Formats: sequence, structure tokens, C-alpha cells
Amino acid sequence: MSIHRITSFSDCETALRNRDLKQALYDAGKVVMDGVLLTLHGEEHGRRRTVEVRVFRRNFFHYYEKEVFPKTLGETMAPYRAAGGGDLIQLGYRLTVNLTSDFAGIDRRLRTAEETERLIAITKKLSEGATMVHSTRNHADINREVSAVMADFDRDFFQPSLARRRALIAACAAGELSEAELPRDVLTTLLMGNDALELEEHQILREIAFYMQAGAHSTANAIVHALHEILHWAGYDAARWARLDNAIFVQHCAHESLRLHPASHEAWRSTTCPMHVAGAGELEAGDRIELDLFRANRDVAVFGSDADQFNPDRVIPGNVLRSGLAFGIGLHTCLGRELDGGIVAKPGSDPNEAQLGIVALVVGELLRCGARTIASDPPVADASTKRPNWGSFPLQFTKDRHS
Repeated sequence: MSIHRITSFSDCETALRNRDLKQALYDAGKVVMDGVLLTLHGEEHGRRRTVEVRVFRRNFFHYYEKEVFPKTLGETMAPYRAAGGGDLIQLGYRLTVNLTSDFAGIDRRLRTAEETERLIAITKKLSEGATMVHSTRNHADINREVSAVMADFDRDFFQPSLARRRALIAACAAGELSEAELPRDVLTTLLMGNDALELEEHQILREIAFYMQAGAHSTANAIVHALHEILHWAGYDAARWARLDNAIFVQHCAHESLRLHPASHEAWRSTTCPMHVAGAGELEAGDRIELDLFRANRDVAVFGSDADQFNPDRVIPGNVLRSGLAFGIGLHTCLGRELDGGIVAKPGSDPNEAQLGIVALVVGELLRCGARTIASDPPVADASTKRPNWGSFPLQFTKDRHS
């Protein structure tokens, strides 16, 4: 096997759209990622995606953002407001784990802070297993820990959620409930579509675990990166702070941050047959291509001479997303892209009508609280992974956010 690195935006985009290239980044994390939607290929991937995409409808994202999420955001923020701040990593996970549980189909029966903290601990460990290829820890130790956590998740969260949905689906089949009254989540959708998929229970468990870690981990990190970039950009400039009162502009800031900080700084693919790949040349079957998304999203040929810098006013080519390749593209485009990033609104749009995305909504709320980093307790990078994420991000909420 030979390994080839691709760094240009154009070549990475072309490779991501190539259906003869197979996902290869998560081979080390099979304890979580084996046989899940993100790692499937070909017909099997198509069947699974066709079923699961039923959950991810645009009208539901809009409903969730406008009707459901504001309550979750308010409840989660309340103790941090009362305390005058807190760690943004913890806050981000509290928000996103509850959100992702609803989408994945994991019931929070107690709905207590303790239950949420347990789900956060489970989700973080699942994320560590999924992204094992970038971990600086011993892989055998991680595998043992993740297997134990997966068993806990199965027993205490997945099995009760599975049993309740099976009972509801049976009631629907008996005419006691309408299909519209069933939960709208991935687990219910998989169970309803399993005549076509024929998934065994352990496969459904792993799929739901994948959704839990992927949704919470990537969104929580995106929130931290976005706030960090905005605080650095605004500095002590009152004119810039005034612009941050506009929710549409905050959304543009969030997408600029997503461009600079994709959830995974690289994507790996392997060839399924001999082929030519732009930027890599002629390859044999089984060769690996490493797509450097970090550098591709900073390609000066696409994003201009200041591509390495945070510039929310950046002019983007019409055929390129403001977030670049942060959500992927092609067959493996992130299904939750519109939940996290919303639909990019034009300047002057009505924020009440726009779908802003969870990242922009949370960052906007933090800005309204006057969120600031603390000079005596600065953010610290996460040393447990090669991914450029934060390990802690202490914040204080100030009365005068312009100070």
C-alpha cells in the first residue's frame, strides 16, 4: 500500500465526490465505527443513508431550532449565568449531548443533571474510541475502556430506549397510534426501516453510539472554536462588537470558523480499484489517500491571500460553501450539516425567519452574556489527541461585553 497526501481544495473536493474511494480514517476506531453509516461503502451505504435521511428533513431542523432548542439552551445556560461563567467545553457538551440524544433516539428518563453528566462521560469516551487514529494514548487501553463504556451505554440507555420504541411501533401497527405520533429520531427510523436493512441489534447499537459521539463531539468543539475566533477578532474594537449584535453576521462568523477548524482536520480514503486521482496520480487498489482538509480549507487559490486568517467578510466563490469542506461533500456529507450550521442567510435577512444553526445560536447567546476568557486561567489545548481541539476553555460572563 502506498500513501498519498492531497492538500489543494479542488483535489480534495474531487476525491470526496469519487464513489470509487472508500472511507479509511476510522479503521483504528472499529470498536465504535465498524459498520456505521460513515464507514459503509457502496450499496450498503446507500440503503442505510436512504433510511436514515428521513430523520434529517429541513422542515424538522427549522422546527427544532425555533421551537425545541431555545428551551434546552435556556435551561442549560441558567446555572452558568448564575455562576458568572464556567468551562465552555463542559457547557458545550451539556448542550450537545441533550440535543444529540433526542436525534439519536436515546431517552433521558430522569432528565437530571447527574444523568446528563453520565451521558457526557459516555459520549466523550465513545468519541475517543472513534477518533483513536489521532489519539496520543495507548490504543489497547482505549479499546478496553470504550468496550466497557459501550456495555454500560447498551444496558442503561440503549435497551430501555429500544424497548419503548418497539412498544410504540407495535401500538402504531395495531392502530392505537398514528405514525405521526412516533418519535422522530434515528433509532425509531432504523426500527421502522429494518425490514429492508436487516440489521442485528448490535449493529443498531453501534449506529446509535456513533450518532451520539459524532453529533456531540463535533458540535461542542465547533462552538468553542467559533467563540475563540470571534473574541480574538473583536478584541477592543467597539465597531466590530456592534456588528456582533446581528445574528446573521454571527452565523457568517460561525461558518468562517468552521472553515478554519473542520471537525476532522483530515479525511482518509482508500482506492477500491486502480485509478487516477487528481493530486496523487495513478494508484493501485488499496492505496491510501490522505485529504488534508485543514490546508484545503485554507487554499489561497479559493479563499484568497488571507486564507489562514479569520475574516467573516470573506468573499466566497459561488460554487464553494462558506464552511469549505468542513462538513464533507458527496456521499459522506454530514447529515446534520443544517442542524449545526443552518442555511447561510444573506446579509439583511430577518434572523427570526432564518435557520441559523446550533453553533451560531449558542455563540450568539454567549456573546449576549458577555463571555470572556480569563487572563489568569487561559484555555488549554487537548493533549490527548493530535486533533487541534481545546481541553479546557474557562469563561467569565461580564456585564459590559465591550470591556
